[in-house]
Amino acid sequence: MEIRVEPKSHRRLAGLFCGLLLWAAIIAGRLIQLQVFQHADLRHQAESQQKLKIETKAKRGALLDRNGQTLAISVPGTSVSVNPMRIPDAPMAAELLGAALGLDRKLLLEKLNTYHSANRGYLLLKRHLEPAELTRMQEYGKRLDYIAFHQSSVRHYPKGALASHLLGGVNFKEEGDGGLELALDDELEGSTGKTEMLHDVKQRGVSSTIFTEATAGKDITLTIDQRIQFVAEQVLEAHAKKNGVGTGSVVVMRPSTGEILAIASYPSFNPNDTLLESQDFKTMMKRRLNQAVAAPFEPGSVFKVITMAAALEHTNLTPGTWIPCGGGKINLFGRVIHDHDPYGSLTMTDVLAKSSNIGAIQVGLRVGDRNMYEMIRKFGFGTKIGLPLNEESAGKVRSLRRWQKSSIGSIAMGHELTTTTAQLAQACSIVANHGRMVKPRLIMRAARPGLDPEIYSPEAMGAILTPENAMTLRKMMEQVVLAGTGRLAKVKGYSIGGKTGSAQIFDYERKVYTHKYNASFMGFAPVANPEVVVVVTLNGATKLAGTVAAPAFQEVMSSVLRILNVPKDVPMDEPEKASPAVSPSDLSIAQLGGASNLLDDEIEAVSGDESRPVSGPVAPNFQGLSKRAVLEQSAAKGIEVSMEGSGIARKQSPAPGKILALGEPVRVVFAR
Repeated sequence: MEIRVEPKSHRRLAGLFCGLLLWAAIIAGRLIQLQVFQHADLRHQAESQQKLKIETKAKRGALLDRNGQTLAISVPGTSVSVNPMRIPDAPMAAELLGAALGLDRKLLLEKLNTYHSANRGYLLLKRHLEPAELTRMQEYGKRLDYIAFHQSSVRHYPKGALASHLLGGVNFKEEGDGGLELALDDELEGSTGKTEMLHDVKQRGVSSTIFTEATAGKDITLTIDQRIQFVAEQVLEAHAKKNGVGTGSVVVMRPSTGEILAIASYPSFNPNDTLLESQDFKTMMKRRLNQAVAAPFEPGSVFKVITMAAALEHTNLTPGTWIPCGGGKINLFGRVIHDHDPYGSLTMTDVLAKSSNIGAIQVGLRVGDRNMYEMIRKFGFGTKIGLPLNEESAGKVRSLRRWQKSSIGSIAMGHELTTTTAQLAQACSIVANHGRMVKPRLIMRAARPGLDPEIYSPEAMGAILTPENAMTLRKMMEQVVLAGTGRLAKVKGYSIGGKTGSAQIFDYERKVYTHKYNASFMGFAPVANPEVVVVVTLNGATKLAGTVAAPAFQEVMSSVLRILNVPKDVPMDEPEKASPAVSPSDLSIAQLGGASNLLDDEIEAVSGDESRPVSGPVAPNFQGLSKRAVLEQSAAKGIEVSMEGSGIARKQSPAPGKILALGEPVRVVFAR
């Protein structure tokens, strides 16, 4: 039987066949496209989906004190954070989380609302949870999807607030965000490791390949001695609270090597605390400011040491040279300056010991502007001392061309420039180090010349003062403690040299100097061959440095000498040396009867025109002079004298500096 295909059916089969051919051609073309032309891209996409690249953060290096005690270390721990954008009820969350973690509920609620308003999805609540805290938070995390945990290394400061301003802190990524943690971040953080892991569709690891191992950061040993650091902080806090000051600082140095043994700042903070565990951001940042290096101030009378150093180097003045003090008043280029006491004349040693402003100005005039400016620069003022702290301030010293005629008077007594406690420690160390430059340092390195070219280079060890002048200046500074404004700085069994400074604080709004002071004391011990330099600054004191900073210095210095086992150089039972009556004042009078802030170009100096009432001449210091010298001085000053005995003047009455009634004679006793 013959089967015949209808033409219509034939056309359907032909169409189906063509369709199949077209479908096969499309499939073949697509396969060629995928396997040939897009092969490399698709392979890359497949690998990126199947392989996970993981970065392994290296363990951060530790910070140690000079004796190997740990000050900062990274330990395994768990941190907790929240996503404020997912929190449905912020007040309830703040109450719940605050109770679980011991956080301030009100502050936490403010942070949650602030972050939510800013569309920020991450807020770190607390680092390094305690076991009980972790257990509670894990229970909450099962029900609350806005809680997240982070397994990582956590920075821990085992000594709490000790040296907190120096150490600084880290952020939630364990990156330095202040102090040495920030400045030494590259050395501490090490190098990140990289691992590639192959996983299945359920993100389960199948195999892994390590490309680079993580390299731990370096452990860094500091020059700090935690025992001395503890003493410095405790004494500073106690005296700051006792005297009602807002801020303060202490620096302890070895003048021979520049090693900083302690650098304390008040108020303090605990770097283990997160922001939510402490206070608001502005308050926290204020507490974190390192007052010793980042807060320059006018030094006041403590700067007279530099004035005397310049005089010894650039003039023929000696410690015994008589300096006219004008009865407590001087007109300097139309600017009337009053002293805190109406001295007639003083030896240069007594100018420093009694902190006479007029005497310092007279010495400054003998030195001259250029010599004074060069000496200031040689001592390092106006330049950062080079500590590895990003917040360090250079202070301010005006260029010589910007000095006014009367600037020499202001600078001679410590105004018209600013400095830091750390810079004062460097300057005092130069005097203590036999006149040689000292490079302060915080990181332990070679302690012998020749082994560390950076520290002991010829430039770094250059002579600022001759050894003879440095020793002379140290003996002059010893008189400040023995018979001058720094008598409360004495340490039993040791010779102490130092200088007080009480600089009036300027009110920039009212453009006047206030009756609050930057009270400082810088000093060293023992005098002949100093082992330690200590500088104390209390900002905003209502009393002068002799009664505020000197006692704090005494406490720190006595503890440091004991800790370092420095041999005593003065007999313990030595009686107090007789000393002439001296004024306890060390105030460098800045306003001079009006407003004068020469650090501000827009403020003009306004001079006072009234002098302190004086009932008669001032008794000179005749002690140590021959009869002829006593007669010459008394005749020049119009003072009557009655002399007894022969040889050298040993005693006198009234005492030096006392105001004489008109016609009152001075009784001088001579002995060999």
